[in-house]
Amino acid sequence: MDFVTIIGLIAGSFTTISFFPQVIRVFKTRSTRDISLWMFLLFTIGVLLWLIYGIYLKQWPVILSNLLTLISAIIILGFKLKYK
Repeated sequence: MDFVTIIGLIAGSFTTISFFPQVIRVFKTRSTRDISLWMFLLFTIGVLLWLIYGIYLKQWPVILSNLLTLISAIIILGFKLKYK
């Protein structure tokens, strides 16, 4: 594994892990009042496009980090729509 791939995996790990506290908080409190629906919808679409981009280029750091971030974003978005 080359240095650039390692940097990509570390960066992707940090940005992906940063969502976990929000997912846990939303799950525990059942509150998404302070989360903007439009911002999160656009964000989720952007992450999906990054995932497609990573798949197209076969770049594992981009694929893995965006797949996990997409799952987290969909969970939060689902709670946002459910507890609106």
